[in-house]
Amino acid sequence: MADPAAAPTRPGDPLVDPVFAERYRAMRARDSRFDGQFITGVHSTGIYCRPSCPAVSPKPTNVSFYLTAAAAHEAGLRACKRCLPDAVPGSPEWDLRDDLAARAMRLIADGVVEREGVPGLAARLGYTTRHLNRVLTAELGAGPLALARAHRAQTARVLLTSTALPAADVAFASGFGSVRQFNDTIREVYDRSPLELRALARVRERVAHRPRAAAAAPGIVHLRLPARPPFDAAGVFAWLEARAVDGIEVAGHDRFRRTLRLPGGPALVELGAGGDAGSPAIDVDARLASLADLPPLVARVRRLFDLDADAVAIDEVLAADPVLAPSVAATPGIRVPGCLDPHELVFRALIGQQVSVKAARTALSRLAAELGEHVDPAGVDLLGGAGRAASDGGSTTVPHLLFPTAAAIAEHGADVLRGPAARVRTIVDVARRLDSGELVVAAEREREDLRLDLLEVPGIGPWTAGYVSMRVTRAPDVLLTGDLALRNGAERLGLPGTATDLDALGSRWAPWRSYASMHLWRAAGAKP
Repeated sequence: MADPAAAPTRPGDPLVDPVFAERYRAMRARDSRFDGQFITGVHSTGIYCRPSCPAVSPKPTNVSFYLTAAAAHEAGLRACKRCLPDAVPGSPEWDLRDDLAARAMRLIADGVVEREGVPGLAARLGYTTRHLNRVLTAELGAGPLALARAHRAQTARVLLTSTALPAADVAFASGFGSVRQFNDTIREVYDRSPLELRALARVRERVAHRPRAAAAAPGIVHLRLPARPPFDAAGVFAWLEARAVDGIEVAGHDRFRRTLRLPGGPALVELGAGGDAGSPAIDVDARLASLADLPPLVARVRRLFDLDADAVAIDEVLAADPVLAPSVAATPGIRVPGCLDPHELVFRALIGQQVSVKAARTALSRLAAELGEHVDPAGVDLLGGAGRAASDGGSTTVPHLLFPTAAAIAEHGADVLRGPAARVRTIVDVARRLDSGELVVAAEREREDLRLDLLEVPGIGPWTAGYVSMRVTRAPDVLLTGDLALRNGAERLGLPGTATDLDALGSRWAPWRSYASMHLWRAAGAKP
């Protein structure tokens, strides 16, 4: 069903619509919690703003609310120069929802339209292009081409304002087919040329007395991805540090670097905590095989750190439980770590089930050493030296391996993997299915379909299927009661320690049971 507040208002009192009225109240209160969740279109001025824009509140009859910038563009509106409505975290809608529109938005953010066109997007989702266009236009106010165009414009603005890349490189990295198309789109959306946007950002930095970020080394792209506060970045970095695979990853308490396969080739990335408590962010430094890989990298980093989660809403629900309230107070804005590579996450889950984190890390490091693809270590150090390696408490070893492909594990896994024969058979079988396309594990999969597909594979049980769904598709409402560490954490908090009882009690944490799981694992002092 189309969002009732997304269409332009009609004569009469729009405040009779409860969704419109709720959003109008949030806009009048200039509540920054709603930034990125919807867009305010002001037809009397021809602009669209974030809800917290400091401008004078428009009359209800002059306002329309949109779920996407593309819908505002389609209505003939341009971005507000004062509040920069796309310079905010993304909407949590696309993680919460599991319908066609939400799954399409995940793929559009990953740059699929630029790489495969709208037919490729539709094929991945299992629908015709005509049906996809009809659904997205009805649900979001814009079709896939317009949504992809808006995403390109937003990516370009981020690069123009946070990097020193030449404008032509920004155009290519954002997915535009030509510099002319890039210039025309930026002028249409922001009413400024690309260079004017960049100059304005520099002026804003000086006025706000914000120090410029250090210039990236040659060949390195640097940008900052905003998070929705509160944001427990330390918890995600600790999670990654505990699971860092030798040769592929190096992790510290506030920094994480690794190799990664992207559509255009291998990448070397470093992620660090940035911003402050009021405006948290993740800083990204990346050496890419192709600048066109920047949008998919950004989308994956956002999923890895769960940057778009509505932390305020999550904490409110979980804190209402007296047992969880102290944990929520101690760790506001807890996140569920996602993943950078869905296939890699499947193998991590299969190798890590029923063993300790340390044992799984050892097995994965051995697998990577034997079957991982070596990358040229020259230029791997994104820091330009060892200075930062000492500051994060991590090893000075730099990543030099790519995680093994499904094809490599299918061919040689039986010779490398250790452990029960049944588990090795399952891992090799899954590798063959992933390599052939018989099994598809991807962020755009419908969650229940993915879970059922995984359960059909001999050797995969509910824990693995639920864990993969939680971390690959960003499912917010998974409670893995079959996990021993999670049940131990529940008992430490005074909750039932049996799977059946905990499952029944956990219904009061819906729709945020994945986040409740993180609190229970933290209480146990261990994670799955």
